[in-house]
Amino acid sequence: MTDDLAADPAQDAILADPQHTEPATHTVLTRLREMIVTGQIPPETRLRAEGLATQLDVSRTPIRSALAVLSAEGLVNYSVNRGYTVRSVTIGDVFDSIEVRAALEGMAVWTAVERGWQPAALDRLAEIVARGRAIVDQGEWSEAIEHQWYQLNWQFHRSIIVASGNSVLRNALRMTLIYPVFGDVARLCPSVAGSVPSRARQIPAVPPDHIVESQDEHERLLAAIRQGDGAEAQRILSGHILATKRRLHAIVLPR
Repeated sequence: MTDDLAADPAQDAILADPQHTEPATHTVLTRLREMIVTGQIPPETRLRAEGLATQLDVSRTPIRSALAVLSAEGLVNYSVNRGYTVRSVTIGDVFDSIEVRAALEGMAVWTAVERGWQPAALDRLAEIVARGRAIVDQGEWSEAIEHQWYQLNWQFHRSIIVASGNSVLRNALRMTLIYPVFGDVARLCPSVAGSVPSRARQIPAVPPDHIVESQDEHERLLAAIRQGDGAEAQRILSGHILATKRRLHAIVLPR
């Protein structure tokens, strides 16, 4: 299997970014978003272009462009007096975003099936699923392995959005990216982790149940797509995303 899953221009159309974003801005945007949603940059922090440019070793131009996008996405606030500041995201916000994402991605996969998948795009989707299965079947787990699997998970979901060909859906989904996508939200999202007992935030030595179940759902979804069953694909994908909310509800401590 090739390691270059982004060789096709469609695969380069990153879900999280607006169309025609410059490569430097995309890189900075991805980095800043992850720093914010994982709490590396705490809520209410003032985001100064000069300081961030120095920290990320880039010019101020992509920083300013990225901050404007993050403001539109709702991760940062802007005011004339204070400039850009990180918005505080609550656990309720995370639950709400998961519900919206489930509805939108379900619509996206139905649309993609109805439009018909290009064979090369479907082959790439199958390759992503196969690489995820290979990771799970190794039977080992660690923070590095988790990150690797979640990168494939993100490519899987992103590929579905791209296949829908619906830019309105893609832009709407950007607004749901208020929690980490490259690891377990229960551990990496501060607004969630603070309500989760420590035992539920430990990284096990073997793939956790929710990862095994998620991988199984990827495979069932791929089968429904190949069969051209848009309704079934929509049902599987919506339930797949909502499973994260159900898992979090089960482990979050009462307040």
